[in-house]
Amino acid sequence: MTERPTDLSSLSSHRQTRGSLLSARKLALMASVVAGLGIATYGFAPSRGPVDIFSSPAHAQVNNEVSKVAQPIGFADIVERVKPSVISVKVNISQKVAKDDGDSDDLPFQPGSPMERFFRRFGGPDGLPPGLRGGKGRVITGQGSGFFISADGFAVTNNHVVDGASKVEVTADDGKIYSAKVIGTDQRTDLALIKVEGGSNFPFAKLSDGKPRIGDWVLAVGNPFGLGGTVTAGIVSAMGRDIGNGPYDDFIQIDAPVNKGNSGGPAFNTAGDVVGVNTAIYSPSGGSVGIAFSIPASTVKNVVAQLKDKGSVSRGWIGVQIQPVTPDIADSLGLKKAEGALVAEPQANGPAAKAGIESGDVITSVNGEAVKDARELARTIGGFPPGTAVKLNVLHKGQDKAVNLTLGQLPNTLEAKADNDNDDNGGGATRGTDVPKLGLTVAPANSVAGAGKEGVVVTEVDPKSAAAERGFKEGDVILEVAGKTVASANDVSDAIKSARGDNKNSVLMRVKSGGQSRFVAVPLAKG
Repeated sequence: MTERPTDLSSLSSHRQTRGSLLSARKLALMASVVAGLGIATYGFAPSRGPVDIFSSPAHAQVNNEVSKVAQPIGFADIVERVKPSVISVKVNISQKVAKDDGDSDDLPFQPGSPMERFFRRFGGPDGLPPGLRGGKGRVITGQGSGFFISADGFAVTNNHVVDGASKVEVTADDGKIYSAKVIGTDQRTDLALIKVEGGSNFPFAKLSDGKPRIGDWVLAVGNPFGLGGTVTAGIVSAMGRDIGNGPYDDFIQIDAPVNKGNSGGPAFNTAGDVVGVNTAIYSPSGGSVGIAFSIPASTVKNVVAQLKDKGSVSRGWIGVQIQPVTPDIADSLGLKKAEGALVAEPQANGPAAKAGIESGDVITSVNGEAVKDARELARTIGGFPPGTAVKLNVLHKGQDKAVNLTLGQLPNTLEAKADNDNDDNGGGATRGTDVPKLGLTVAPANSVAGAGKEGVVVTEVDPKSAAAERGFKEGDVILEVAGKTVASANDVSDAIKSARGDNKNSVLMRVKSGGQSRFVAVPLAKG
């Protein structure tokens, strides 16, 4: 069937005829419907000029209803007040770099070092410094964030932002560029203090006196991807996070978007005070996934005060390797709660060793304040200056005792204590003897070359055993079982039988692995 073309002239005539047949009732009904939709304007209005559609009764009613609803919280007033205190930090790092041939020895930093973490955040697409490939003596640049803490130009940023910098420049919120110098850095907390030169009336931020609560609003201000002056909002997601950065980990977790270049920037609360310094993110992709970590303001205050005073941070030290008290360890020691810090090994001639603290002791309080876990002990002791006299409460062989000691100074560099007892007695490796229901095969340490003279060395581990689940591996040396020194498989078996007789669900072993000592609680098989 062929469509007929439309005759526009006949259509016009038809419309006129049709319009004359409309009754007044129909016209009134149509006008009422259209007006109800809030669009009765042209054609149906009696006046010649257009009607203001935003003054219709329907819209006015909606507008009145909306005005009664609570409006979303805005941050513009806070941002106007705090944003001028935030700076962008640009650094130059001069490096003599060999051509990258895939050998990590050619890189200008060691894997896992602060410099390596720096370039993972600020480097090129592959995480390497810009200009690294194919050149020597290139100047590497990086960008981060920071904020003024005083009118005379002192500012806070991250250690990894300025570590190794030969030149530091900052860009203020008004766009002005200033040179800066590094006053001091603290690798353990990843904080740095810089002094911006060329001004004496900089807008500065205040470090918060209180702790934020989970759920509080936070604003992150910084220099993501070098854009400068960017504000994002979120909430405090968690407190006291340990991200494996070191014994002083005590991070605030926030979900405000934080990206590369935000490092060193502040996280503000709704009062405009700095509650944390943004330092790290968790991100499989490299971009923000809503998990960022900030150094608490209380830590920043302590560290910055020392950096300003003497350019470095001094921490108290008792000289022990410590580890958490897990529920299994608590059970094996007869503790009611899994609290305190377990001494894996006191350092020879350290304050703790001189005061009589031994491996297997649990430090439960410092100056009467209970110690929750090993990290809390490290932070508490590190918060005291060297030379401070402290009182420790210790659980020693099931008995409580008080120990008084004077803190030493935490060494600037801590090296793992290597096992240098490599006497080769010519015995070679032996298969060893099975320890029933433990999943281990052990041999006297003095019968295995390089294992030392104390304890028993693990020669085999059943991959399906509880010992394997607890991280035992070939070459580990078991020094003690249930508080008793062992020199043979029989000693291990006897100690386990004794623990079973005491109705223990697990047995505590002191193990030396890679030059470090630790305690491991191994569940006891029934029967």
